[in-house]
Amino acid sequence: MRLPRGGVAVLSCTAGVALANNYAIQPALGDVARDTGASAAAIGLVTTAALAGCIAGFAFLLPLADRAAPRRLVAGQLALLTVGLLLASRAPGLGVLLLAYVMVGAGASVSAMASTIAGRGVPGERRGAAVAGVAAGMSAGILLSRLVGGALADAFGWRGMLLAFAALVVVCGAAAWTRLPGERPEGGGGGYLGTLAAMPGLLRRHRELRSAVLGGSLWYLAFSLVWVALTVRLARPPYGLDAAAIGLYSLAGALGFAALPVAGRLGDRYSPRSVIAGSMAVAVCGAALLCTGLDRPVVTAAGLALVDAGCFTAQAANQTRILSIDPRRSGSLSGVYLLLYFLAGALGAALAAPLVSWGGWGAASGVVCGVLAVAGLAATMGRGIEPVRRWRTSPKGDGGPGA
Repeated sequence: MRLPRGGVAVLSCTAGVALANNYAIQPALGDVARDTGASAAAIGLVTTAALAGCIAGFAFLLPLADRAAPRRLVAGQLALLTVGLLLASRAPGLGVLLLAYVMVGAGASVSAMASTIAGRGVPGERRGAAVAGVAAGMSAGILLSRLVGGALADAFGWRGMLLAFAALVVVCGAAAWTRLPGERPEGGGGGYLGTLAAMPGLLRRHRELRSAVLGGSLWYLAFSLVWVALTVRLARPPYGLDAAAIGLYSLAGALGFAALPVAGRLGDRYSPRSVIAGSMAVAVCGAALLCTGLDRPVVTAAGLALVDAGCFTAQAANQTRILSIDPRRSGSLSGVYLLLYFLAGALGAALAAPLVSWGGWGAASGVVCGVLAVAGLAATMGRGIEPVRRWRTSPKGDGGPGA
């Protein structure tokens, strides 16, 4: 199975538009609460519902990438996302809205499927660039989602904003149907339930997958912790910033987005371990800047930019690494990885407020720096920095590192 010309671009746009729907409603949650009669505390469950749906998608939908045609998979999951958005736009109360956002989250998990399809659908020497291209789309979706969602909600109301995003998803679905391959991947037989049952065994069988899960979980825990802790701390005295002012710091993530094409080229020249080790070194430098405090916004923004760039590029390299363990089971392997990856991110978000309350920003940023340093050390263990041609010619003959 090979992607046609423009296939990676379609997958990148699809991943970005789909993933944006997990976050676009957040600036309008106050309006949503007023319209649906939900309390300010309960309306936050919308974000939780989207995360729960996304995790369910990783566990139950992503493995389908190993056995079904990309055209049907991506278009079908985007159809699920569209239905979720339409249901949310008509929700009379919180209960229906939460159900709709579980569907939205499950549909948005197509972003991970897009990465798997891109890595599988190009020659091995271009796999890093393809995966980084999809990761760039995902990063752009996350970075721009709140900005675009807020602007559309101001112009058309939150229900109109959801309809606008639903229209974008339909356009992506049409592009996926016309541009993605219609044939099943090689070795894509076997039952769906058997595929699910085999997923836990993949973690036990593949040492490289365990290593990828460990590293990815560490840096996503740190990434989630630092952004939630930043929001909590800046909202309190002596800073007392409002949501709009705090949101401006998210623009620092643009460096992470800009770094992804570089990461893709490096990933096609050196092994993923090498790229991850370098990325974590950059992230640790950023965390060290954050440890100096929040009194200098320029230094804080620089630290956040370096942390984001390091985590984004490491994630692109880690996904390339996972796809190469066993290309025939890349969907299942990615499902195991992303399920544990997002759970680690949820843990990081949960730890942020208690850490800030206990030890202030210094405790939170210190933990972030330490966790990223451990992730970097884990990446350097085992194999050193090696050219990608040696990494790709594994003696196991499977096109990737040995298990």
